[in-house]
Amino acid sequence: QVQLVESGGGLVQAGGSLSLSCAASGRTFSSYAMGWFRQAPGKEREFVAAITPSGRSTRYADSVKGRFTISRDNAKNTLYLQMNSLKPEDTAVYYCGADRRQYLPLGDRPGAYDYWGQGTQVTVSS
Repeated sequence: QVQLVESGGGLVQAGGSLSLSCAASGRTFSSYAMGWFRQAPGKEREFVAAITPSGRSTRYADSVKGRFTISRDNAKNTLYLQMNSLKPEDTAVYYCGADRRQYLPLGDRPGAYDYWGQGTQVTVSS
């Protein structure tokens, strides 16, 4: 299995930017598809973005397309989420997940992911 640790969350004004990171342990990171999910208080965990093991393909929720960019650096065992033009509706705890499957499609449901980090809080003020 793999251990995941998110970082980079914080408080930002609407229209601002944040960059999240997810550091993975082990030497099998490059074999996992990776995803970002978020969960607001009282809400279900919601898909944000996903990326194939190679980084060649990505998938985004409609609500973040054009504003967020998912990327990965397999040499550093790190997943990233660049968030621009943030809105108050983006406020949530953001989690990274690892999917051990080695085939498409990229998962857009939490159940597709086998390992999770502890989450990092993102708060966007109006």
